[in-house]
This record gives sequence, C-alpha cells and structure tokens, in this order.
Amino acid sequence: MTLIPVRVSGLAIDERTKSPVVLLQEIEGPRVLPIWIGPTEAGAIHSEITGKKYQRPLTHDLLVSVVEGLRGKVSRVVITDLKDSTFFANVFLDGGQGAISVDARPSDSIAIALRARAPIFIMDFLFDKSAQATPAAAEDPQPEKSPEAKAEELRRFLEELRPEDFGGQWKSEEL
Repeated sequence: MTLIPVRVSGLAIDERTKSPVVLLQEIEGPRVLPIWIGPTEAGAIHSEITGKKYQRPLTHDLLVSVVEGLRGKVSRVVITDLKDSTFFANVFLDGGQGAISVDARPSDSIAIALRARAPIFIMDFLFDKSAQATPAAAEDPQPEKSPEAKAEELRRFLEELRPEDFGGQWKSEEL
C-alpha cells in the first residue's frame, strides 16, 4: 500500500447535509478526498488554518503540548481506511524509541497534524474507495463556488453554532 502525501486544501459545507467537510488534496496531483466532520473539529481545523489563537489552549493544542513536553513529537498522520462511510486514521508519535501508532478520528488527527506541523498521508486506495462510497455527489453536481464564497459560508456556519449543537444540554449562562 502506498502512502500519498496530502494537504488540507480547505473546508466546505455539504449542501445536502449542511455538515462541514475537510478537503484533503494530494500534494503532487489533482485528487481530493472529502471527509465529513463535526462542527467542533471543523472549528479546530479552521482556527489553525486561519492562524486564530486563543488565550488558553484548546484540546488539540493541549495534546501536542503534552507530547512535546514529554520530548516527543507527532511525526505523521495517516488516513488508513474507510468502512461503512466512516474514515479511520492513526496519529504516529515518536518519543525517541521509535514511533507508536494511536488510533484517532481523521478530523482530530488533521487538527493535531496542523498544530504539530506534521505531514498528513492517505492510503492510496482511499481515493477510489471514497469516490465509490459517495455517488450522490457525482450525480448532483453543484456549481463550483469561489474560495471566498466557501470561506464566507463556513464562517457563517461556525458563527451560528450554539452550545446545543455539540450534543450537551448546556445553558448559555453555564458557558
């Protein structure tokens, strides 16, 4: 199996499901792998892409800080499989004694890789497997939006998120 290096080429909103999608594009080619993610992870990826910093570390920042505090590093992230419309990934941590692989969601893995400046890879067969798993997108093509329009749509989506969207039963005053 071949590992294909990719970069985050952007975030978008799926018009049908209104879910965030992270787009991974191969570095030396035209193929793009869309991965549907949650709003929290979209926010974490978006903040890192745009360089937005917070006064206190977010969860992905904390994890990278812990690894680096233990004199380790995130050496790479690999999107490894697609089963029943769910992607799988591994974060590889190197502590000097060789890399260990940690199972993680692709969205978290990508957010961690961006913060750690670690390379992201995709198993080559996933480009074909993903295309076969998402035929509705090919049947109902949407007109291509400009990068500015996509960014504005994502910004509005993230700004409209409420605590209830994250699965909790919080009240605004608790936050």
